[in-house]
Amino acid sequence: MGLLRHLLAIAALPFVVTVIVPLWIARADGITPALGINATEMTLQIIGVGVLAIGIMLFATSLRRFAKDGDGTLAPWDPPRLLVVRGPYRYVRNPMISGVVFVLFGEALILRSRPHAQWATIFLLLNAVMIPFFEEPQLRRRFGAAYAEYTRNVPRLIPRLRPWTPTSEAPARRA
Repeated sequence: MGLLRHLLAIAALPFVVTVIVPLWIARADGITPALGINATEMTLQIIGVGVLAIGIMLFATSLRRFAKDGDGTLAPWDPPRLLVVRGPYRYVRNPMISGVVFVLFGEALILRSRPHAQWATIFLLLNAVMIPFFEEPQLRRRFGAAYAEYTRNVPRLIPRLRPWTPTSEAPARRA
């Protein structure tokens, strides 16, 4: 049942954002994958592959932490039951969204597509608004003082250079 929970959450959320919407954009704008025709285009595509790989790694690592440390999924209907402050969460509060943003910008570079870059920017801006006004108040209510300490020490979007270590190793349980 645990694997099914995660697969449903992935299919419903990041899969739509990183696969379905980009496919729709490509079809609507007649964009097809092709190798660049000069050194500049090929260099952008190589950079795009690296950006995409970073995004997938960041997303997968964050997802694993949600399952292992948080006893939950990325889905709002089945969130982690414990506050996750390990792995990439020691550097930045939203590494899963960062991973998705990297994937979207990687796709835009690989496809050399302005509409895909616009989609990546829109997704980033939507999350820049949604996270502080919707997600963070819910996390404050669920995890209380532990989340407050976390937000004081770990930035929302720009990663710390050194990992943060919580003062208490005991995870905060949902109220």
